[in-house]
Amino acid sequence: MTSVYAQRRARLAAQLGDGGVAIIPTAPELHRNRDTEYLYRHDSYFYYLTGFSEPNACLVLTSDGQSVLFCQPKDLEREVWTGIRLGPQAAVEQLEVEQAYSSDEINTRLPRLLENRDRVWFPFATHQGLAEQVEGWLSQVRGRTRFGVICPTQQGDLCALLDEMRLFKDAHELDIMRRASAISARAHIRAMQRSAQMIRSGQEVREYHLDAELLHEFRQHGSQYVAYGSIVAAGANACVLHYQADKALVRPGELVLIDAGCELDSYASDITRTFPANGKFTGPQRALYDLVLASQEAAVAVTKAGNRFNDPHDATVAVLAQGMLDLGLLDKRKHGTAQDVIDSRAYFQFYMHRTGHWLGMDVHDCGSYVEPTELGVLSERKDPISGEIIANRPSRILRAGMVTTVEPGIYVRPAPGVPEQFHNIGIRIEDDAVVTETGCELITRGVPVDADEIEALMRD
Repeated sequence: MTSVYAQRRARLAAQLGDGGVAIIPTAPELHRNRDTEYLYRHDSYFYYLTGFSEPNACLVLTSDGQSVLFCQPKDLEREVWTGIRLGPQAAVEQLEVEQAYSSDEINTRLPRLLENRDRVWFPFATHQGLAEQVEGWLSQVRGRTRFGVICPTQQGDLCALLDEMRLFKDAHELDIMRRASAISARAHIRAMQRSAQMIRSGQEVREYHLDAELLHEFRQHGSQYVAYGSIVAAGANACVLHYQADKALVRPGELVLIDAGCELDSYASDITRTFPANGKFTGPQRALYDLVLASQEAAVAVTKAGNRFNDPHDATVAVLAQGMLDLGLLDKRKHGTAQDVIDSRAYFQFYMHRTGHWLGMDVHDCGSYVEPTELGVLSERKDPISGEIIANRPSRILRAGMVTTVEPGIYVRPAPGVPEQFHNIGIRIEDDAVVTETGCELITRGVPVDADEIEALMRD
């Protein structure tokens, strides 16, 4: 049976146009210091088309369906140090490519694959030095024009084609993403319960203790990597959006915000939960938490096929704006109605990010946020805070198979006029949503979001 990767290659080849040829390299190995490297992670575009995770590889695909892989040659001496290599001979059968050669041969063989082609495709601005490499290969082709060889005259950004393909997840991808989400949900539960247990027993709890619980659960269930640097933020640290897990104390009476997800078989999960360190919300914490949860529920309700990508954000902002007025975060006498708060973007003081992003092989996955059928529709508006003129194009129409996050938040830093009981409270609630025809499937609800359920979980 043809693999899912071969099927994807065939779909891509059909979009290259007559005489098209595509070059897709994987990611390079990166040195950390001296003679050690960072833990290797392949390029997502390359893996999407091959399922191959070794470094120093490149795929060449032609419009007539020919696929050629360049990969590391077998080298028994090196394999003792760095692990078994698949090698070109085995790659043909295992990866279902027509031809495979040693990566050492790419500079001699690839120019021949470009000969007599009309257009060369490669991912723009994703691989440092790739454009220069392509120019070098084309220079070799042009050097043979005296022998009747035709050199490609056009170049195309392969990201434009692959981004659209990757935006819609197939059954194979969704199965992995559901499993990754289940692992990440268990990790969040483990961290919540560990926090409460340690505090109840009188132990000192620091952010890195909870980060360790996350990592344990990720690896325990087969995840290969974290999908991104885990955010474990206690107390006021939760008001720093991209705070990294560090050594701050986790104190009773404060909240802990954890934004963490594992990567499983090259697909990311992305969950944020905010919980009381000792398992019990205070009154002000609960008031803000319930507001953020209500805004997420409003966003989830409009996350469905046919609606726009921006609709969940707009729904979130509407709920948060009214809540900020009701709770006194914003003064009604100064800011007026909820619509006034939205128009002036006064809510931005406490909510300064978007409500979602695409999710897939990358945690901030590829795919345009502008509706491709309406690129010519353009309006301008003046930002009320910065005064900058912003170009608006219609946001993407949601369709079944897309996967997005839904992640409203509220972050209250001390400031004049802000009620003191809310100072230094940061809350975010994030779930991963598969868009369906009738709504969305939240694949990360293996960890609860309701405040009462969180408190019950942490009592156990």
